Amino acid sequence: MNRKEKTDYVNSLKETLNENAAMMIYHYQGLNVNQLDELRKNMREAGALLKVTKNRITKIALKDTQHEEAISLFQGQTGVALSKDPISLAKTLVNFQKKNEMLKIVGGIMDSKVLAPDEVAKIATLPTLDEARAKIVGILQTPAQQLISILLAPGAKIANLAHAKSLKKD
Repeated sequence: MNRKEKTDYVNSLKETLNENAAMMIYHYQGLNVNQLDELRKNMREAGALLKVTKNRITKIALKDTQHEEAISLFQGQTGVALSKDPISLAKTLVNFQKKNEMLKIVGGIMDSKVLAPDEVAKIATLPTLDEARAKIVGILQTPAQQLISILLAPGAKIANLAHAKSLKKD
C-alpha cells in the first residue's frame, strides 16, 4: 500500500469504528481459514463485522474515536469484531470460542469502557434486545390470559372459586 491508500484505509476504518457501539478484540493464532470463515459467517448473521488488520494501522485509526481506550489491547495477532449490538457480538464470539479453543478473547470496549475477557463472557449471558422484549411481552400477557380463562369458565367454576376465596379470608 502506498501512503494515500493507507490514509484512505485508516479513515475508512476510523469511520467503521465510530459507527459501531461495541468492539471486541480477539487473538486468532492457530485458527485455520475454514474456522475464520465460519466465524465471519456467524458474525454476519449476528449483524456484526469482523476485521483483521495490522495492529499499527488499527492503533492509528483508534485515535480520536469512542474506542480509543482499547489501544493497549492490540498485541500479537489480533482481530476486531464490531457491532451496534454488544450483547449479540459477545454471544457470537463467546459461543465460537467454546467450539474453537484457539480463539482467545483479549477484551473489548463498550460505551468507552474497556472490558476484560471475563466481562465479555458476562455480557454474553445477558438476553439480547429481542429476547428481553419477548420476556416482557410474556410477563404482560400472563395476567390477561388468566383473567380471560376465569371469565370464560363455566358458572359453576366461578362459584367454586368465589367459595374458595371466602374460605381463605376467614
